[in-house]
Amino acid sequence: MADMEMEEDHPRLILHNFLTEDECKELEFIHKSCSTIGYRPNVFSTTLSHLIATNSAHLIIPFLPIRDRLKEKVEETFGCEYELVTEFTGLISWSRGASIGWHSDDNRPYLKQRDFTAVCYLNSYGKDFEGGLFHFQDGEPKTIAPMVGDAVIYTSDGRNTHSVDEESGCYSARTKAKGGRQWPWLHQKCRDSSHDEDAKLILLLEENVLHKSNNVPWSLLPLPASDNMYWFSPHQASNQDIGFDIRLGRLHALGFDVYYSRDMNFGSDLSELLMEPMQLARRDQLLDHKFVNVLHSLQVAQFYFWKGCKSQAFTNEVQSGKAVRLSRSQSEKITQGMLFV
Repeated sequence: MADMEMEEDHPRLILHNFLTEDECKELEFIHKSCSTIGYRPNVFSTTLSHLIATNSAHLIIPFLPIRDRLKEKVEETFGCEYELVTEFTGLISWSRGASIGWHSDDNRPYLKQRDFTAVCYLNSYGKDFEGGLFHFQDGEPKTIAPMVGDAVIYTSDGRNTHSVDEESGCYSARTKAKGGRQWPWLHQKCRDSSHDEDAKLILLLEENVLHKSNNVPWSLLPLPASDNMYWFSPHQASNQDIGFDIRLGRLHALGFDVYYSRDMNFGSDLSELLMEPMQLARRDQLLDHKFVNVLHSLQVAQFYFWKGCKSQAFTNEVQSGKAVRLSRSQSEKITQGMLFV
């Protein structure tokens, strides 16, 4: 499973097939359903705290057994059993134009608590995306070609200074064709228990429960974050007005349009609109089911595609009478909505 023995001066280890294909697909589903604009241009991220904030805390569950396995492997590899806590867990996707220069993962005063880093890959270089090779400045192995299920673990200090090449993919849902997106899972470990991610997550969960009214039934329906967290601008440094909402973009990539029953105009508030109940349409058919907001519809659509239902599920909806042919006025509203967005 391990690629080679560690170098003493540059301690790192490559683990092949650390994650199963099913685990990778489930984490990819969560990221495609919930991610927001990330910390760098052309990067998208999903954090555990964000899942709680958007009322999607149940989606944290698949992370936990994998995170424990990673922690045990890091402790075993570096001889620090029972010493580590998890400082950060996040899913990151890199699209065309994303890159990062030489750095260590503790290269800021507020990151000095980091001792170890683990990166797990959810898809493969050369098959799912191009570019994005991971390079260490010194030591061996020097270059990592990401492969689905593989994990790279290393110390977070200057002994493992590294960079990531620019992605040459395109902004689109991942496909089997070259030119998609790289999907790594980033995992930070440290010895300082004051930075324990779990303590912060438990506090967020408690606050989330306390804020819910006793008169309102518990719901697992998602509540979107602020709209600027979903707004992607290809020219982020220049004009923020040119771009699109990534939730709508991902629905369109799956072949769906959105339909709102109320009339829209160019003076309508997009943020209010995306919080309203809506329906999905595909080609000339309108699904009967009403979703509470656009994030809800995206999570359901991505779930179907994750499970491999895809177009067959839509066909079943049509045959069972749960989808109807779009009227002319409904089609015009969808066209109007696409122009508006």
